[in-house]
Amino acid sequence: MYKYSGLVIHQSHDDDGIIEVVDNAGIRALHFGSEARQSTMSLAEPDKLLSLYARTMMAWLLFKEHSDNLLMIGLGGGVLPKYFLHHFPNTQVKVIEYRRGVVKIAHSYFGLPLSPRLKIKVEDAAIYMRRQSVKHSAQHDLILVDAFDHEGMADAVIHAAFFDSCKTLLTDDGILVMNLWGSNKALFGQIAWNLQQVFAENLLFLPVRGRGNVIGFAFNEKFSKLSLKELKIKALELEKTYQLEFSDFVSELKKHNPNTFHRIIKT
Repeated sequence: MYKYSGLVIHQSHDDDGIIEVVDNAGIRALHFGSEARQSTMSLAEPDKLLSLYARTMMAWLLFKEHSDNLLMIGLGGGVLPKYFLHHFPNTQVKVIEYRRGVVKIAHSYFGLPLSPRLKIKVEDAAIYMRRQSVKHSAQHDLILVDAFDHEGMADAVIHAAFFDSCKTLLTDDGILVMNLWGSNKALFGQIAWNLQQVFAENLLFLPVRGRGNVIGFAFNEKFSKLSLKELKIKALELEKTYQLEFSDFVSELKKHNPNTFHRIIKT
């Protein structure tokens, strides 16, 4: 069966709808019953970050050398957790995913490995974060949020209470990185407001070129503050290591954050 201009190699249903895997011209994509791609992977280079939004989420490396203990909300095809396991051999990765069927797909069709450094918990993210933040603090130095369904951003991850739990679970120098849907201006504005209520003005937003996504970065109080010169030098070094467009990220961050850039970067 052909759909979304490609060959459907898997289709299943759960209480939340359709899960589809589609191959097209050497690219494998995960769909939740709509045209929107939830994850993409090159069949020839399965460990490479193909999606522009996923590549842009890695801009956190400009501000932090590495992550020892990563929490990720939303699994999708498991492309980002797989990237961390491949490139960061000392990182412990924990993922909260709402749909059990998605976990099976990530392992079976997107090459997400079974690893002692990877733990996946099937649960509602808001419930999990609230419970954990009551019991614990400073558990993770990096939290990545990439939680979408067939209609858009998952409701569980857009409220101030969720961000408050994130802040509690972050280390003092931790960073929250979030994939936002910028095309919905009203929703984006509300989420940005909610983030500001929790993280004050320690925020940066980075639009994904040619896409509707905007990546948000929220910094806890004791993040390391670099100068713009140091940041540009670091970007060049990171490009050699990861083959991602870090110099472009620096330019775009400066361009799109005229009021808050100086709070994060010494200018």
